[in-house]
Amino acid sequence: MTVMNLDKLEVWMRAKDFAVAIYKEAVPHLPASEKYNLIDQLKRAASSIPANIAEGHGRYHFLDNVRFCYIARGSLTEVQSHLSLAKELGYLPDDVFQRLTLRAESIGKQLNNYIAYLKRSKQGEKEFPAGYTVREEPLTYILDDPDQDSNNH
Repeated sequence: MTVMNLDKLEVWMRAKDFAVAIYKEAVPHLPASEKYNLIDQLKRAASSIPANIAEGHGRYHFLDNVRFCYIARGSLTEVQSHLSLAKELGYLPDDVFQRLTLRAESIGKQLNNYIAYLKRSKQGEKEFPAGYTVREEPLTYILDDPDQDSNNH
């Protein structure tokens, strides 16, 4: 698979592999009663990590890319929180929890380094003309005067 060289972006590949590991290594330990709660949240957060890295990668402007990487980092932290909860509830064995936690921490460091790289490189900075801004014209609001309505009747 080569979608805009996404398969060459190591942080995305590791995040994708981590999401697969969550599905295969953590989810099977969770009870069926958590299907629509913890399991659903864990799967959504895990799949959100590579998805947001990919979306940022496809945006072509470093500020958009950084923003989506921040979202991915938030999802990574959310996965860590769900894993911690699952561990404290007695659902996850120690070895699974430790292995996935170490992977999450390593991906977090790599994601932080990638964000720093994007900020330094400023890829796509010249995509927009200098001084380009987006603005909306202010709307005129009409306020009803209740006193005026009572005088007209």
